Parts: sequence; structure tokens; C-alpha cells
Amino acid sequence: MRTSKDYINLEAQYGAHNYHPLPVVLSHGKGVFVWDVEGKCYFDFLSAYSAVNQGHCHPRIVKALQEQSTKLTLTSRAFHNDQLGVFERYVSQTFGYDKLLPMNTGAEAVETAIKIARKWGYEKKKVAHGKAKIVVCDQNFHGRTTTIISFSSDPVASEGYAPYTEGFISVPYNNIDELSKVFSSDPNIVGFLVEPIQGEAGVVVPDSDYLDQVHRLCKQHNILWMADEIQTGIARTGHLLATCGDCTCIERHCEATPQFRPDIVILGKALGAGVFPVSAVLANDDVMDVITPGTHGSTFGGNPIASVVAIEALKVVKEEKLALKADHLGRFFREALENYAENSNILSKVRGKGLLNAIVINDTPDSDTAWQICMAFADKGLLAKPTHGNIIRFAPPLVITQEQLQQCIEIIITVLSEFE
Repeated sequence: MRTSKDYINLEAQYGAHNYHPLPVVLSHGKGVFVWDVEGKCYFDFLSAYSAVNQGHCHPRIVKALQEQSTKLTLTSRAFHNDQLGVFERYVSQTFGYDKLLPMNTGAEAVETAIKIARKWGYEKKKVAHGKAKIVVCDQNFHGRTTTIISFSSDPVASEGYAPYTEGFISVPYNNIDELSKVFSSDPNIVGFLVEPIQGEAGVVVPDSDYLDQVHRLCKQHNILWMADEIQTGIARTGHLLATCGDCTCIERHCEATPQFRPDIVILGKALGAGVFPVSAVLANDDVMDVITPGTHGSTFGGNPIASVVAIEALKVVKEEKLALKADHLGRFFREALENYAENSNILSKVRGKGLLNAIVINDTPDSDTAWQICMAFADKGLLAKPTHGNIIRFAPPLVITQEQLQQCIEIIITVLSEFE
């Protein structure tokens, strides 16, 4: 029987070394729990970077995949299938947009949004051909394609891949004054691509009025606001979308229209519930109608399995009221850790929204303290991982109970106390 070490050695020998995971080999999961090949049980506090908001192997979502996989799996877009239109209508109406363009992965969806914004800029805003620009934020993370890493401020992601794609301007995150200056200085700007909360940067939450001001500036300058909700969307932050802000959405999903919303919303990860890769770009007709036959596509985008999985994934979120749960439990989690931080030497900051949270370890970003803390978490049955060196992100499945969360808080505080 193979051990964890055997599987790790297999990856090391035959796989590209493009990740540095914790030395844990998982074999199955259910709800908030995962088990390694030796049978040890862990709380999953990363949720596959928020792809598993509905919990591991949710029975309703798995059943939807299984049933569709025996009927029809793929047609390509050369033909219609009986699930795609149902999927497009359901997701569009759920989020309050006219149209959806289906893709598979988050990075593909970001690339799609960039293409839509540029084409809109030429056809609708009448920017001179080849001059369209998109504004992005420092410390962003939108994926790892050649174009996306061209505007990354992370040297690990970008170095060694030049020449880079042009047409992007970077501004500080959560800085409306700088954004306003850039918008006013260049009439060729067609879009502003931003994460409502910067996840990979360490769960950086902007000022409460930041997104409202972004919306105002984009409207003022006729620029498309493009919200990357791949990680923050699908109830993770206490609303179905983080860009709902503090609107009074009924049951925290968007049948009620928020006060402000993006021109383009980019979804992925939990749209497929960790069961199947599904991503999508949402926009209204005046933006999406720049896409015509032959201008964009994907063989697997909008396939029947993805369609039924995404619908069931959203139904689970709504019917189990996971957004409300994320809001309530997120406040409970942050309060407990903030209380601990008041007298802690190792824990310098707690931040987040809903069940997307992070702690900042009181050490330098190039230290291995956060990594060692995560190794200690794993020893005690909780899986988390550092981001940006001295920051640890916490994002459990939204199906976690308050009792389970309390157990996790006790594990976290116990380990942190050992590093004081």
C-alpha cells in the first residue's frame, strides 16, 4: 500500500514543479472534512481556494453530474444542447444580467472579459484601433496566462515570460484618488479590472465606500467596471457577490438589485462547486453584443455537465442560505481571533469578510514562520496555507457549523500560542 511519501515522490519525479503544497496527500472528502491516504481527518480551511464553498462532494451536486454524464457530456458549440440555454438563463437571472458567456477556468474567464472590454472600447466607445487600455491594481491576482501575468506585480509569476502583453495600467488598490487621476489622463481606457477583495495578496479588504466610488468613476468616464468575483463570489463574503456590498438583498442573493454593480462580472471556482470546472462572464446586452459568431469560443465552455452542475451549485447556495451563514460565522471567527490578537506577540492582524479571512503573522514576509504554523495546524487536523509569506488565509467550506468552527478556532489559537 502506498504511503503519502510515495505519492509525493511520484509527483516530484513525473510532475512539473510548479507548486509547493503542504506534505499532505488527500484521498477523499465530505463536507468540511478531508482525509489523507493514511486515514487522518482534517478540517479543510482553504476550500481549494474557495472553489468548494458548498463543501466536498455535496450529494446533490454530485448526483447532478452523475445523471448528466450518462446522457450527454459534450457537443462542442457546433451544435446546441438541451442544458446550455437553461444554464445561461438561470445564472443570468440569478445575478441580474442579460447574458452569460460560458468558459471553464477562472483565467479563461478573465481573458474573455479583457477581450470583451477591448472590443466594446473599439465598437462602442470608439477608441482608436490598437489603443485600448485596461486599468488593473497592484498586487492583483487574476490567473497565470501570458496576458494576465503581463500586468502582475508578483515577480515570481511574471519573470522569465517576456515579452509581455501591452495595454495595461496599474494603480494602487483601494486608492480612489490615483484611480481618478489615471481615468482623467487617458481617454483610451476602456475597462477597470479589480478584485472586490484581493485574495492572493492576503485577503486585503478595501474601504467600505471603495466599490461605490469605483462605480461612480467608471460611469463618469464611460469605462467598464470589471469585477473578478472568481474567489469572492458565490456567497464567500456573506453576499452572493462581494460587489453587492451592504445592499439589502433578500436572503443575501441578488434578486433585489444592489445600489451599484459592475458592468462585467467574472465567475469561476465555486460556480462548479469543486465538482466540475465552470466559469462565466456576465454582462448586459449593450456590452455582450460585441461578441458575435467566431469572435470567441471554447470547445468545453457551456458543456452539458458544466451547465447542470452550475445550476445545482447555485441552488445549494441559495436553499442552504450559505451567504447568510458565511456572514454570521465570519463575524464570529474574526471576533474570536481579534480577542486573541489583543495580547498576542505572534498575531499582528486579523482581516476579512464573511468566511474569507486571513491573519498576519508578526514576522517578515521572507520568513518561514507562517509555513511552520501551517504545518503545526496540519498536525492538529486543520489544513491552511500561507500566502505572501507571513499571511495565512482561512476559507473553510461555507457548510461549516458554528460548533465545527469553534473547534477550528481552538486549534488555531492553540498553535499560535505555541509560537508566542
